[in-house]
Amino acid sequence: MQTVKVSPKYQIVIPKEVREKLKLRPGQKLLIYERDGGIRIEPPRPISELRGMARGMKWKDDYRDHTERF
Repeated sequence: MQTVKVSPKYQIVIPKEVREKLKLRPGQKLLIYERDGGIRIEPPRPISELRGMARGMKWKDDYRDHTERF
């Protein structure tokens, strides 16, 4: 774990070791969000990685009352 400092413009520098490990490139977009009082920064996941995520979930007919028609 490393410590970074927030600049007067609220910028931080990602340490070189972390940049190399995550294979970050200049201009690459990152997601940043607050969670449990901390900041999380991560690269966006490709859409192909989400394939099959909802497999096995019942959702087509379970959420709707088919007798309710206008």
